[in-house]
Amino acid sequence: MNLFEHAGDKARRDLAPLADRMRPRTLGEFVGQEHILGPEKVLTKLITKDALPSMIFWGPPGTGKSTLARIIANVTDAHFVGFSAVLSGVKEIRQVIAEAREQWSLHRRRTILFVDEIHRFNKARQDAFLPHVESGTIVLIGATTENPSFEVVSPLLSRCRVFTLEPLKEDELRTIVMRAIEDEERGLASLHCELEPEALDHILLMANGDARGALNMLEVSVLSVAPGADGVRRVTLAAVEEAIQKKHLLYDKGGEEHYNIISALHKSMRSSDPDAALYWMGRMLEAGEDPLYIARRLIRFASEDVGNADPQALSVAVAAMQAYHFVGSPEGELALAQAVVYLATAPKSNAVYAAVNRMQRDIQETTAEPVPLHLRNPVTSLMKRLGYGKGYQYDHNHPNHYAGQECLPESLRDRAYYIPTDQGYERTIKERLRFWRRRREAKGGSGGEGEGPSR
Repeated sequence: MNLFEHAGDKARRDLAPLADRMRPRTLGEFVGQEHILGPEKVLTKLITKDALPSMIFWGPPGTGKSTLARIIANVTDAHFVGFSAVLSGVKEIRQVIAEAREQWSLHRRRTILFVDEIHRFNKARQDAFLPHVESGTIVLIGATTENPSFEVVSPLLSRCRVFTLEPLKEDELRTIVMRAIEDEERGLASLHCELEPEALDHILLMANGDARGALNMLEVSVLSVAPGADGVRRVTLAAVEEAIQKKHLLYDKGGEEHYNIISALHKSMRSSDPDAALYWMGRMLEAGEDPLYIARRLIRFASEDVGNADPQALSVAVAAMQAYHFVGSPEGELALAQAVVYLATAPKSNAVYAAVNRMQRDIQETTAEPVPLHLRNPVTSLMKRLGYGKGYQYDHNHPNHYAGQECLPESLRDRAYYIPTDQGYERTIKERLRFWRRRREAKGGSGGEGEGPSR
């Protein structure tokens, strides 16, 4: 406690959660976000030159959005006002603007207005900032976990610089946790705790890039362990699991087990086993995997392993991704489970995947021939004289909307990349292709059956 600190202030600080006590106070203490705060990076330059624009910090929880705003205010000696979009309205905005004008008039200090969860402000409240951001009365710093392109009104967004904050890396979280254990003033050093390596690894895994979450888990784990005879609190993996009520699962998001389990999920769906697929999905979620990573894999699977056997599969997978993005955890995970079951029980076909492989092989191994003249669009008189579009047949003017003209380059004439199976809707596609090829043959074309060789 310094000479100017009231005893009650220190008591309140000591009672604050560890995550709040350990907030970085300077840029030197701030960990992570090197892509915007590293040497010679744009935000570092703006801060050091005291040339701050209004900004939006966009990133997941626990990545330092509010902490960074406070540090910027300290570094630039700005008057800092923070409030939450959940609790404040236009009345509070007017009060802040009046206070900002007074700070400038009396002290020549700019005001940084930090708005947490700015995406929760409706359009009218966001519009209320516009004239004051435009005039420079305030420097607005908004924080959001949602895409500002969709959640911040365009006029305000155009007046702000958007900085994306990323989930903290494991080594960055490790630095933060160890700093809290060793800090005498604000951390846990006075509790004399020792953290087993496995316990630390589990905290880092469960935190999933969230520094606040990591510190909260650390604090609960340490306080739940009684000191030994030597006064040391030894925090084991079991103690951490008990404290945070999460079972430790062998899973390294950057290592072999990550790839083993996503492979098991993919192959279980391919094997039409919804129970196994659900289990492996659950294992990944329980171990802290990003649900949107799973959603991306489901979208890939829908095209690679289901394809046109059930064209609805891709829509289901994309809808699950959108549902999770909209709802979040844990409710959104149900949409992922629904998609996993749908994909596992859908008819399977890799015909589109195989077609793409054949097509890519031909692109690599054959000459890139020019587009046939009849497929070119004759947009000028010169193009018409050169034969662009000559002989093109407008399919809608023919029976069954099919003219039977050749659309591949001459060297690839009649090449069949897409060979549909008899699975699900592909059976219908297969019959359609057969019908069209018969029509081409009847007109004198050479087209063959879809099951023919691809070369």
